[in-house]
Amino acid sequence: MHLRSKPWAKPWLQAHTDLVIDQEHAQKQRGHWQDLFDQNQPIHVEIGSGKGQFIMEMAKKNPDINYIGMEIQETAVAIAARKSFEAVGVLPNLRYLYGNGSGVETYFEKAEIQKIYLNFSDPWPKTRHESRRLTYKTFLSSYKAVLPDHGEVEFKTDNRHLFEYSLVSFMDFGMRWAPEDYTLDLHADEAKVEGNVETEYEQKFMALGQPIYKVKAHF
Repeated sequence: MHLRSKPWAKPWLQAHTDLVIDQEHAQKQRGHWQDLFDQNQPIHVEIGSGKGQFIMEMAKKNPDINYIGMEIQETAVAIAARKSFEAVGVLPNLRYLYGNGSGVETYFEKAEIQKIYLNFSDPWPKTRHESRRLTYKTFLSSYKAVLPDHGEVEFKTDNRHLFEYSLVSFMDFGMRWAPEDYTLDLHADEAKVEGNVETEYEQKFMALGQPIYKVKAHF
């Protein structure tokens, strides 16, 4: 997802540093993320949070988990954070990080976060762009560096090629998943869709009849 720059984005982010942490401050926050939340509880991170529907709904639904929505685009993180702020104010268990997913280990210490979500990531279909895919081996190495042993990466996409590529990438990296944590058509399986929180893209592709692929893989 690539958004046009919004002139209001930067001033809004500068005025809401209690809700959105930029890259410079995120690196200083390494090892102390719990200080930003009201309760000391597990931290889950969505890398590529887009306009923020998923991470906001997850935070509202699960008050016993702290959430961070991470986005590399200034406009996207501003839209997500402002939408959340206007809807519910500053949730005690939700913060946003304006940062790059390829540098996740510079923001968090080992086992500081317990789970990572990758939702409808850019497929980067050309072979020469393989290293930009969020399930490429260098990204997986970064995720492993910040998750606990056997930490989980939850991955959803509408792109069959990216899903198949990601499964191979996970396996090559030594990651595994249980049969119940894998589906080629999420919304056709009542057992697997129970408790599912939809993203904006997910709703769009569902309306078009596109199957949603999902896996929860563990290191």
